[in-house]
Amino acid sequence: MEPLQPNRPKKRETSAIYERIAVDIAKRISNHEFAEGVKLSGRTLLSGEYGVSPETIRRSFALLEEQGVVEVMQNSGVRVLSKKQAKAFMETYEKHDESKHLLHRMRILMDEHEALDRELFSLAKDLFSIHSHFAESNPFPLFSYAVPQQSKAIGKSLGELRFWQETGATVVAIRREGSITLSPGPYFRLQVEDTLMMVGPQEALPRIELLLV
Repeated sequence: MEPLQPNRPKKRETSAIYERIAVDIAKRISNHEFAEGVKLSGRTLLSGEYGVSPETIRRSFALLEEQGVVEVMQNSGVRVLSKKQAKAFMETYEKHDESKHLLHRMRILMDEHEALDRELFSLAKDLFSIHSHFAESNPFPLFSYAVPQQSKAIGKSLGELRFWQETGATVVAIRREGSITLSPGPYFRLQVEDTLMMVGPQEALPRIELLLV
């Protein structure tokens, strides 16, 4: 007689193998494949059925015993105790497994977000570093200007300052304490020593200085 091949869904790799086997055994109990009171096959047979070591099966049964699904009898196998507890264990596990999966996805997205921030920061630094090369040849050169400590613009937003209307220059980035904000909007408020990166005509520079002193 060929070994029974469990008909179990493919589980996410966020769970340990022994946990997934425990869930599968609980499912088989819920589906009346293993009835209450029945003594399950030995660890050696089950380990062959699932393709894992006897120690892994032992851990699966220990988990099921903690949940009141089976009773592990010393030197005499495992007895099924409760179909109800098997169902409860499955439901609890699925919720826990889904939570672990979502946390895993969050970590991936956070890593991707951090990588994107690093790339944006690198691009902005390059933009700051090359602006001097364009100043002479570009009809709309790039300017950088640090807000001085006594500036009347401190605490005011770009919109309140009517920055573009007053200077004719567009702020493309602002560097603040090692971080860079690209394309700051009209509600961005200036702080001491903010370094503004701007593009505009040459005659905009004295108007920028006048607005930010």
